[in-house]
Amino acid sequence: MNLFRLRVVLLASAVLLVGCDHYTKQVAKVGLERSAPHTLVAGVLDLDYTENTDSGFGLLRKVPVSIRTPILTAAQMTGGAVMLLLCLRRKSRRGVRLALLLLSAGALANGIDRLARGYVVDFIHIHHWPVFNLADVYITAGALLLFLGVRLASSVAPPASPSSL
Repeated sequence: MNLFRLRVVLLASAVLLVGCDHYTKQVAKVGLERSAPHTLVAGVLDLDYTENTDSGFGLLRKVPVSIRTPILTAAQMTGGAVMLLLCLRRKSRRGVRLALLLLSAGALANGIDRLARGYVVDFIHIHHWPVFNLADVYITAGALLLFLGVRLASSVAPPASPSSL
């Protein structure tokens, strides 16, 4: 596949992933916003609507929302755009490209949500874990793929010779 077609496929994939995330968030908002959690697997998995004004795991909860929201929005949008640009580069490996695609789609999806609403819609609740959404799944899967790709590349690469150091 030539580079132009590859870039079109990657951009279309990013748009599709962001669209899927926003569709699920809208369905959750309409179906779950004013209702009790819906149990899918008793004691394990629920659908539970929440509006998240913080970052993952509540890491910025002590920062005022008026400061936190613009910072998180800018970070998500900028990070997502940078990762998408890296994904579109000529010299990326398939696994790294997929990882960057997932990371960028997740960051952009949550950034757009925060930009449009002032918060991120979360609705998937695995017990003993914070509530999350599809974009968070993209980010987690992308980070895992990137980590594995780096580990595999470093285990395959020949060791540096002392003269090259």
